[in-house]
Amino acid sequence: MIGLTPDIASVAVVRHGVLRLTFTDGLSGDVDVLDRMRGPVFDHARTPEGFAQVTVDPETGTIVWPGGSDLAPDTLYERVRTGAWPDQAVAA
Repeated sequence: MIGLTPDIASVAVVRHGVLRLTFTDGLSGDVDVLDRMRGPVFDHARTPEGFAQVTVDPETGTIVWPGGSDLAPDTLYERVRTGAWPDQAVAA
């Protein structure tokens, strides 16, 4: 993607591991993020109770969980826009 990634405007938990994201440019979609939540910073956020505590940080324009874990908005935007993670090859 060229240019700045739109901020995330809202987030809703669809089910454990899946978020419905809406970006400030109107793009929206559901994303399974559980496999992207790696490392000890996500230990609590990966639990059902912790996952449900996701919010949008208005300063950074991305989703965050208590304890400081977050996911990059540009990666999430590309997943919603294209259906693939930026580091995955898209099947022809």
